[in-house]
Amino acid sequence: MPASAPPPTDRRFLGRLSLPERRFVADALRTETVGGVLLLVAAVVALIWANTPLKDSYAAVQDFHLGPAALGLDLSVEHWAADGLLAIFFFVAGIELKRELVAGELRDPKAAALPVIAAICGMAVPALVYTVVNLVGDGSLGGWAVPTATDIAFALAVLAVIGTSLPSALRAFLLTLAVVDDLLAILIIAIFFTDDLNFAALGGAVAGLAVFWLLLRKGVRGWYVYVPLALVIWGLMYNSGVHATIAGVAMGLMLRCTTHEGEEHSPGERIEHLVRPLSAGLAVPLFALFSAGVTISGKSISDVFTQPVTLGVVLGLVAGKALGIFGGTWITARFTRAELNPDLAWPDVFAVATLSGIGFTVSLLIGELAFEGDVALTNQVKAAVLAGSLIAAVLASVLLKLRVRRYQALCAEEDRDEDHDGIPDIYEEHTPEYHLRMAEIYERKAAEHRERAQLAGASRGGDDRPA
Repeated sequence: MPASAPPPTDRRFLGRLSLPERRFVADALRTETVGGVLLLVAAVVALIWANTPLKDSYAAVQDFHLGPAALGLDLSVEHWAADGLLAIFFFVAGIELKRELVAGELRDPKAAALPVIAAICGMAVPALVYTVVNLVGDGSLGGWAVPTATDIAFALAVLAVIGTSLPSALRAFLLTLAVVDDLLAILIIAIFFTDDLNFAALGGAVAGLAVFWLLLRKGVRGWYVYVPLALVIWGLMYNSGVHATIAGVAMGLMLRCTTHEGEEHSPGERIEHLVRPLSAGLAVPLFALFSAGVTISGKSISDVFTQPVTLGVVLGLVAGKALGIFGGTWITARFTRAELNPDLAWPDVFAVATLSGIGFTVSLLIGELAFEGDVALTNQVKAAVLAGSLIAAVLASVLLKLRVRRYQALCAEEDRDEDHDGIPDIYEEHTPEYHLRMAEIYERKAAEHRERAQLAGASRGGDDRPA
């Protein structure tokens, strides 16, 4: 490559991704989109099931207990979904975070500043909105963390339903926001929803994690080693009083996400590729199925917009998320003098910020933890999460549709591959080899057209009709 050739990666804010990063983002979001559609279907099924004559069977299945009581694991189906299946979701989140920190957008502190600050503001402002609403309305402050989370799978499902394809830079920004969002949600769960610690069980979980880490460092392979150990660690973590999903995050963070010589993919990427479909296609939809079933009535809908707790959740998701992410991004860009990609505009950032107001899975989980023991209030908060996420989805759909032609043109340009070598042309236009291949292609086309011109001329010359 000549010394004067421009770099293949655009380091401006929302600039072009490197080719490996673009491919990783595309693969990750493709699986999440499928999972998001399943999540949407599961939520609809749960709502129908809980609002028909079969609602008693829904409650019975939710409350059905199974598991070894001697190990402290005689749990209801609803608890198995929240504490067990979501551990798989957070395991994948841990791998994503590790990869972003060592090989992705978060490895460069300068590049990471914008999405990290945006994500922090996108959690702080919703919490502030909720707190203000409940201070004014004399409501409970216990649910301040409910509107802080973003559900990327549900957000991608919305994009799939409305038929909007975002340019890769916006998709990567959304994914990075979600990764940092998951980290902060994990910290909130670990710090604010942990009580009555059982230090013996916690010590056992820590020891199990140490063995897990040691086996990884020694290069031991085999699912039959790690899966049983992971189940033991999860069981000990559950009995320790720390939320069991923390075990999944910890194990995900321990995986190596950098490649060694001769490796095409790191162990973390390979395991994520195997486990992500299980998380997105089974674990999260099942959690939604047994958590999203709330009774809908005129009074329950009215309560969502009149009670301080539920109104705080709705406003936090719809207004807090949009203002927090957009405001944090814009202010950081101004102070760091980050240059926005000229192909995009600030309204695009606001649309993505609005889309981030879809806070389904983790918001439901935090709602259950925040108001544990109060079934009525928990159901009201779930209804508020559903309402807020729906409103945010509708608003984001409108904003994104206003720019859909621009997005389609940018996506077409990103995918253009005129030399048919499997690599988008935008990553090769700075190399002489690409232009030589294109010259050869056009020379063949020119020769073909000259031959057709001669044939057309010969055919016309033999035509006896008057000109």
